[in-house]
Amino acid sequence: MLIAGEASGDLLAAELVSALRGQLPDAQFFGAGGTKMSAAGVELAFDMTQHSVIGITDVLKNILKFRRLFNQLLALAIERKPDVVIGIDFGGFNLRFGQAIKKYVRENPFSKWDPKIVQFVSPQVWASRPGRADKLARDYDLLLSIFPFEKAWYAKRVPQFRVEFVGHPMVERMRKEELSSQKKSSVPTVLLLPGSRKSELQRHLPTMLAALKTIQEKLPTAKAKMVLPNPALVSLAKALGAEVEIQIGELPWALAESDVALASTGTVTMECAFFGVPTVTLYKTSWLTYQIAKRIVTVKSLTMPNLLAGEPVYPEFIQNEATPENLSRAALELLENAAHQAQIKAQLAKIIASLGEPGAAGRAATAILSLFP
Repeated sequence: MLIAGEASGDLLAAELVSALRGQLPDAQFFGAGGTKMSAAGVELAFDMTQHSVIGITDVLKNILKFRRLFNQLLALAIERKPDVVIGIDFGGFNLRFGQAIKKYVRENPFSKWDPKIVQFVSPQVWASRPGRADKLARDYDLLLSIFPFEKAWYAKRVPQFRVEFVGHPMVERMRKEELSSQKKSSVPTVLLLPGSRKSELQRHLPTMLAALKTIQEKLPTAKAKMVLPNPALVSLAKALGAEVEIQIGELPWALAESDVALASTGTVTMECAFFGVPTVTLYKTSWLTYQIAKRIVTVKSLTMPNLLAGEPVYPEFIQNEATPENLSRAALELLENAAHQAQIKAQLAKIIASLGEPGAAGRAATAILSLFP
């Protein structure tokens, strides 16, 4: 059984299913996810990716819906009794689901069902609420990590917990060699990456578009492009005033021809790093979510390349600091300062080198199957 709740997790789960099937051809898969999981042969109870939200405000608005989906999946797991339950990212939901499975097993010892519980992609317990690591160690059999520092972090806090660093799936997924010959335009190109959720687009895009206007006033030849994951968000972007070229998917091709990106903090910043694109990052959320987050988040940056480097490689602007003036000023500095660009690219190359070799999904599959001697 696999559960993925976001587009990135849907892709990662599909890759994992292919790797598992390569080692165990007769395996059967079911759960909740998206179109890529379905295409990989996972029998879906429903498309969980259609319900993706972020921040405490959005969660509270949808709490009854998520409770219904949660109970539906728990009943399905109890009915079908899989050998292993695998949560793919989506930590807020999946950690509770793994705990619920183990609670059922403890309360029903005569059912003779005791599945292995696996989480693929660590929740960011090292960034906030580290006590969640103890709950993971109590209920989970295996954590598959995609960042190199996480294994040592867990080993220090919960040494009995099995954590395997399998590498970052992006290293194999991105077609960098294939794109290396793609010729960049002679004019500066700015890539807008406002996020993959409706709420992110609504909060980030107006600020990005205002920053872009200032950039193009200073550099009239600069062109811009935006990448979004689906047509629904394209329609929303146009409704919010976007008049730039908008591309659906195929992010590597857009990154290969970009000079600078304006991006929401999150997974996409690692993809920017992989292609050596100097990036200005931002994040804006609801007032309530921000007030809670600033009291529990312990890391100095929300941008993963900055965390991996241990220093601010990418300029980052959060909440009230995410203004058109700040974004445009930082982006123009990157566009006009070749030495600064070269320094950032060198830092990014070191970060990507730390993420392991291609084959993360295959190593993850091997680790999962090792739970069954």
